[in-house]
Amino acid sequence: MKILALDTSTMMATCAILDENRVLGEYSLNQEETHSEKLVPMVKEVLGSLDLKVSDIDLYGVAIGPGSFTGLRIGVATVKAFAHLFNKPVVGISTLEALAFNLPYGETIIPMIDARRDRVYTGVYTWEDGKIKTIMEPDVLNIYDLLDIIDKCYAQVLVNGDGSLLHKEKIKGRLKEKVIFSTIGNNFCRATSIGELAIIKYNEGIKDDYFTLVPEYLRESQAQRELREREQR
Repeated sequence: MKILALDTSTMMATCAILDENRVLGEYSLNQEETHSEKLVPMVKEVLGSLDLKVSDIDLYGVAIGPGSFTGLRIGVATVKAFAHLFNKPVVGISTLEALAFNLPYGETIIPMIDARRDRVYTGVYTWEDGKIKTIMEPDVLNIYDLLDIIDKCYAQVLVNGDGSLLHKEKIKGRLKEKVIFSTIGNNFCRATSIGELAIIKYNEGIKDDYFTLVPEYLRESQAQRELREREQR
């Protein structure tokens, strides 16, 4: 079974091709240009390098958020189009779960994605019987509120994601020896993690309808907030 996995939830666009328990190829690019300009060429390059076509893919995995509103729409729409065109199954994966999946060690893993204005998208995860388990469901929190929760509830945590880098000094200053920061290569949501989680969930009988699959934003976009504010005037 060949799996195509994508993530466009942050500045890092990443795609990977897996064959069950093997990674065949992965392409990740952190850049300012919009994912709409780079994503499909990235997919074509990875497939072409492996002498594969989109029609050879058996399963699609895609990050559904939280993260960038525009980025998520591009990634999800691309996978839905492929899955619909070739009538193949698709599995949506939480960006935060995939970030935590990068770190198969540590008792408590807290991924953080920058949500701006001193906020982060976050959740709490752990490993149990070789599987990633959610302790706290994804949420958007002020970084100081999150640090209060961590300081009160956990003896030691492992953190990763661009939010942990952006707020590194605040985190170190508050948590001190309680916190361990991830290595550089595990601070972004790797498409290989999306793909492996998609395989696990699909083998457990979990899959999504490519007609109804949508991103999970966790908060209103700026355009939605501005519209609501105008309607309330």
